[in-house]
Amino acid sequence: MRTVLGSLLVLAVGTGVGCGKDSGGVAVDAGGGPEDAGEIADAFVPPTGFTKLIGGSWSLQPGALDTYRCVRLTIPEDTYITNILAEAPFGTHHTVLSISDGGTAGPDGEYPCSVTELGMVMLYASGVGTSPLDFPPDVSVKIAAGTQLHLNLHLFNATDAPISGHTAIHVKAQPTPTPTLAEMVFAGTFGIVLPPSTQPQDVRGGCTADREFTLFALWPHMHQLGKHSKFELIRGGSTTVLHDAAFAFGEQYYFRQDPEVPIQTGDELRVTCTYLNDTGHTVTFGESSNQEMCFTGMYRYPAAGDDIFDCAR
Repeated sequence: MRTVLGSLLVLAVGTGVGCGKDSGGVAVDAGGGPEDAGEIADAFVPPTGFTKLIGGSWSLQPGALDTYRCVRLTIPEDTYITNILAEAPFGTHHTVLSISDGGTAGPDGEYPCSVTELGMVMLYASGVGTSPLDFPPDVSVKIAAGTQLHLNLHLFNATDAPISGHTAIHVKAQPTPTPTLAEMVFAGTFGIVLPPSTQPQDVRGGCTADREFTLFALWPHMHQLGKHSKFELIRGGSTTVLHDAAFAFGEQYYFRQDPEVPIQTGDELRVTCTYLNDTGHTVTFGESSNQEMCFTGMYRYPAAGDDIFDCAR
């Protein structure tokens, strides 16, 4: 599943560099790079209350596309994160912050890596212009003492001049526990077979909830054939639509649920992905952007340590 997760996170944080959205799905100006790639940008100043958690410095030669640098850092004490944002100077395509495991662990420090070098427990992902991820009051993500963090940086220089910078993750955090801990899992399906057609085709997935939790954000994810995403809660024969909107491959955002949604044991969580396969050949599930996926990321609390594909059938 590691390559599946790698593809999800890489594509999740956006392929364009024109705009982003905050956690409520509202467009924000992402800015761009300096008019002259050699221009030195003003030093990043994090908002009040934020401190740097992990980061790495880098340099790119002219035309250096799709370069990956990774950073490992062991956290010495229990840390409870309530807000996260990325410092992403010109040349940063995306960041993925996860917890190191057997596939990524090693000495602390920076090293050259690849797109698939990610831990299986995600903490945060960002693209150009991504707004801070703010958890609900009294909710946090816990990083236990001795945990090694892993930061994967996708760097990109399409200019004809060298560039350099420092990309980092900044957080608001506290040493004492919040009343509630959060986690992220995916709802959806791996069963995708799309024959060529001039008509839209639906694929459905999801699960029946096996415990109670509160849902506070959704993140739809498909690839290039994806056109529309729907997420429904079905309880006792009644259906509540929590998300129903057009999907664009280069605009994949977090959508906060306001009010937050209490999920009961036995509730059905249904994801519907709509595609238009005009390629002339059958498309199936896969990590490539020329294949397809059908998932919706669910940010929820309380955390139960569930597998990231807990609601994918």
